[in-house]
Amino acid sequence: MTDAEPLISDLSDRRIRVRVAAAKALGAANAAESVSALIAALHDHHASVRREVALALGKIGDSTVVPALAGLLSDPQPDVRIAALAALGRIKDPAAVPQLIALIHDPDIQVRIGVLDTLGRIGDARAIRAVRECTGDKFSDVRDAAESALIRLQKRSGH
Repeated sequence: MTDAEPLISDLSDRRIRVRVAAAKALGAANAAESVSALIAALHDHHASVRREVALALGKIGDSTVVPALAGLLSDPQPDVRIAALAALGRIKDPAAVPQLIALIHDPDIQVRIGVLDTLGRIGDARAIRAVRECTGDKFSDVRDAAESALIRLQKRSGH
């Protein structure tokens, strides 16, 4: 039995707080053996669990989870989408760029800012045009995030 096994089991506990705590602990422990259980927990019916699971997967940093995290980008809860963005920003896998570009006009301002930050962290030149469009957003925080992301993208891509 590995140290992670009791925590993996706790991901299916009936109590929300136990599932949230298990996800946090698995992420903090960088428990790579928990990836498949964490991916399964992305379908939990409580947003707080999905959010913590996404963050845990980002901390573990395994690029095989990118498709599962990208699936959370359509979650109805903005905080879950933001957590998925944070995780994708840590992993920095360019495979997520098309889904991120598709989310760049999300109705939630914080999600849009998260998308821009994540695109800047990944540094894939495919995002430059979409990020540049956001420099004209009606919200100054989004414009600022777009400018910052654009600088990072241009540095990484040599444009």
